[in-house]
Amino acid sequence: MNTKRLAAIDIGTNSIRCIVVEADQKGGYKVLDDEKSTVRLGERLTRTGAISAQASERALAAVGRFKMLIAGLKVRAVEAIATSAIRRASNGQELMDALSAALGHEINVISGIEEAELAMVSAQRHFDMEYKRYAVFDIGGGSLEITTALGNHVEECFSLDLGAVVMTEQFLAHDPIRPADLENLQRHVRSNLKKLVDRSKVQLHTLIGSGGTTTAIGSMAMSALGKSYASIHGYEVLRSEVVHLLAMLTRKSLSERRLVPGLNADRADIIVAGMVVVEELMRFFGANQLLVNERGIREGLIIRAMEKHGLIPVAAAPRTWRKSALDFVRSCHGDEPHSLHVAGLALAIFDGLSSPFKLKKSDRKLLEASALLHDVGYFIAYSSHHKHSYHLIRHAELFGFTPRERELIAQIARYHRKSLPKRKHETFQALNAEDQQRVGRLGGILRLADGLDRRRSAAVQSLSCKLDDSVVTLRLNGSEDMSLEIFGATAKKDLFEKAFGQRVAFVT
Repeated sequence: MNTKRLAAIDIGTNSIRCIVVEADQKGGYKVLDDEKSTVRLGERLTRTGAISAQASERALAAVGRFKMLIAGLKVRAVEAIATSAIRRASNGQELMDALSAALGHEINVISGIEEAELAMVSAQRHFDMEYKRYAVFDIGGGSLEITTALGNHVEECFSLDLGAVVMTEQFLAHDPIRPADLENLQRHVRSNLKKLVDRSKVQLHTLIGSGGTTTAIGSMAMSALGKSYASIHGYEVLRSEVVHLLAMLTRKSLSERRLVPGLNADRADIIVAGMVVVEELMRFFGANQLLVNERGIREGLIIRAMEKHGLIPVAAAPRTWRKSALDFVRSCHGDEPHSLHVAGLALAIFDGLSSPFKLKKSDRKLLEASALLHDVGYFIAYSSHHKHSYHLIRHAELFGFTPRERELIAQIARYHRKSLPKRKHETFQALNAEDQQRVGRLGGILRLADGLDRRRSAAVQSLSCKLDDSVVTLRLNGSEDMSLEIFGATAKKDLFEKAFGQRVAFVT
């Protein structure tokens, strides 16, 4: 038995998931295995009131495989839950007893409110929502869970029987989908939301969603734009994109939906119902932004299990994006004082230019993160460490950033040394024109700031920035000879001058 390994099993209406993790010393974990089996416990449940013999057999077979996996990985503890289908089925308890026996561990049936709480635990681990009003939802095969919150303060939790499998069987039995059936489903969802939530009290800009429907929406939206970020986790989808995707899917037959880029063929039969629920949810709350949480309930279960077994403190301090970045620097054995100093110099330059060049506040955050992380590539090798930094950052789990932001941070760090952006750099060319300019400008500032700490001794203690006609003058303050730092910055001012169209001069 490995004392730091845990397994979490989530028995849902559409699928059963098993994730095995190993806790680290910092309160985090790494995933050792993540298996999914689509068993469809909820098929015909609405009509019959019971889980079918065929679905039960599929579930028992999946749990048997998971038992072997867990034994092979020698986990310390197993936390297993069952949700909507088991709660609703007349033979749910009978199946639960059989599944618990097959697994060799007790499986607990949890309420919809407990599902909502677990989804919230996961969302708070990955998204920086301080001072923001938002809602977290998880949509499964049988139910929809919603939690409204302000910052880290949870306001209300709701559970509704609006899952993708249940809604498909109840309303969308025909192929292709009939417009009248679609309208009936939309009215049903709206009616249920209005009964449960007082919309006058809850106006939100952002929803954080988890579950198979949400990840499918993110994958399809990403594919439609020709994007290929390292992960769908944290991806931002606009309501207009959801509306357009839903309209496109409703015009297709089931066989045609199976061919839609970004959509798993196994989900093609239930995706429309799931998307109707999500679109109506965004409409109801007035939300324009959907953030994809790829983890959701099973991760919430893992976090609670780690707390229960003393592997992380209960109610640990809220994470911040800055702490997350510095933790990653430390995990790569980076030069933290140098990173912090370069970040300070870069931000001083940014602040001096923000007004005349109309730089955005959100760009300041990207620049600081890039500066903190720019040298993590040393972890692999000094040679081409700027390229290694790009790949490490792109695949890092950085709290509080979307996949697009992680890509931009990685590219800004990539150009802190050596060549400038070129036509043959495919990842740079894949950016739109606005983001290319953003990478050029922020990369130019970072490149300049890194040169100003050439000896990694903080010789340039501070600086001020003055813009005069076509010259940006940096006044450097320090108590020792700064000639090497000026030499270093002069050698690295090329990207800055190209991106801003300004010459750079230094005075001490």
